[in-house]
Amino acid sequence: MIFGTLGRYFFRRYLLTTMWFFLGVIGIVYLVDFSETAGRLSGLPGYTVTGGLVMTAVRLPLILQQTVPFIALFVGMTVLIALNRKYELVVTRAAGVSVWQFMSPFLAGAFLLGVLVMTVLNPLAAWGQRQAAIVESNWRGEGSASNTAPQVPWIRQISGGDDAVIGAHTILENGTLLMDAVFVHFDSSDHIILRQDAASAKLEDGYWLLKNVVERRPGEVAVRKDEVRVRTNLKQDFVQQRLTAPETVGFFDLSRRIDAAKSFGIPSKALETQFHSLLSQPLLLVAMTLIAATVSLKFSRFNQSRSVILGGILSGFVLYVVTVLVKAFGSSGVVPPFVATWIPVTVALALGATILLHQEDG
Repeated sequence: MIFGTLGRYFFRRYLLTTMWFFLGVIGIVYLVDFSETAGRLSGLPGYTVTGGLVMTAVRLPLILQQTVPFIALFVGMTVLIALNRKYELVVTRAAGVSVWQFMSPFLAGAFLLGVLVMTVLNPLAAWGQRQAAIVESNWRGEGSASNTAPQVPWIRQISGGDDAVIGAHTILENGTLLMDAVFVHFDSSDHIILRQDAASAKLEDGYWLLKNVVERRPGEVAVRKDEVRVRTNLKQDFVQQRLTAPETVGFFDLSRRIDAAKSFGIPSKALETQFHSLLSQPLLLVAMTLIAATVSLKFSRFNQSRSVILGGILSGFVLYVVTVLVKAFGSSGVVPPFVATWIPVTVALALGATILLHQEDG
């Protein structure tokens, strides 16, 4: 069926509708994100309107990746409702084609869309996220370190007699360059003896190179220094694995990062969850298409109320929320990453196929 004339026609309809939905979502997301970026960063000294437009463009793949499950749901509902209202599916059924046969082009289209998200859109999103962080860091300049609170993740180093905790507002170059960095030093009694706020901290061979540093000691006046070296025994590979966010790692690089993290003894649950989440993306979109079919076909054939369509949208939303929630459990190690990503998708596939089977053949 999928390679026949009718199957190719349905497949083209699915691809065309998907293209229009993507164009519409891209336009809306671009305007909204640009407005949010301008409102949040327009006060920075390096911000320009052109820079804001470019930053929104590089961030677009990451935001678009998060909307793909809903795009698959609405595309499936739109195509099937349109075919039903033009009686094309009625003629198809009258010709003896079952629902499983004429649904195969749509399911194949959803699966192909998932593969493209996994292999094309995700690497672009990871690259764009890194570039956006670099651009924002350049806009902030070197004078914002003392006014911005550092964010997690924190990392601890014990080098010789120095015990320090390191944090940063922005992490660049896979974790080896920290912007708006904070180094808090402790003595043997765990009392703070020194705090260093630096505009940047670059991990070199055997030391951190801090620039534009403000040093504060208890009971003393703050001292400014252009450059300070802080000794460290941390290796660049270790810091890269420890500080790199999973969202900034492309699909094809995830397996290597997971192996490297395990070799350093660093928790790799977040990376593993991200990997399995991307790997399950094609089947998640197939599940969304099955949900669309369970409500769209019944709506047209039995003249059901619009509440049925609303129920399909709600079901897809619930599935998306469950996958995101369980993914968070997997990243934190509460649930094994494989279980966290594949169980919701498998259950959704089974339920969608069961409901459709009951409606059409039961």
